[in-house]
Amino acid sequence: MKPILTAGATFPAGATLPHRLAVGPAVALLALLIGLAAPPLRAQEHEAQQPEAITLELNGATPMPDGACQLTLVVTNGLPAALKRAAWQVAIFDKAGAVQSLPILDFGALLPGKTRVAQFALPGRPCDQLGRIVVNDVAECTAEDGADQRAACLGGLATRNRSEIEFGL
Repeated sequence: MKPILTAGATFPAGATLPHRLAVGPAVALLALLIGLAAPPLRAQEHEAQQPEAITLELNGATPMPDGACQLTLVVTNGLPAALKRAAWQVAIFDKAGAVQSLPILDFGALLPGKTRVAQFALPGRPCDQLGRIVVNDVAECTAEDGADQRAACLGGLATRNRSEIEFGL
């Protein structure tokens, strides 16, 4: 199955952050003491909030000059393994509830813990005519070693929505 829509996000090369911060010995000692005083349960609480799942968020829908609707999606790989390719088939419904298309949203490779923002254009589909988008199936979800991860990519999928279009499983 060939992807219909492919994310083409690029990121600036060579972006760096300051290497070191200068701190005095008193500040360093205070930071160490605060760290030692913190209850060890904090790390476990953080891990409990980050389940091994993938989160897919419809972040927005923008009308394009050519009449297409550009969807902005945010995906986070919460699985412990890298994915060689992650792609989901979605069902696009109009306002009357009729299915208009079944495109595949291909996010490419996803490292563990990685969040990626991607944009997909829906040619001939104005945003104001979209009623609902449903994640229909996993088109492909393959680990770096080639193992099939479709069960984890659908069974462990969580959705979020920040748009006016209904979105979910």
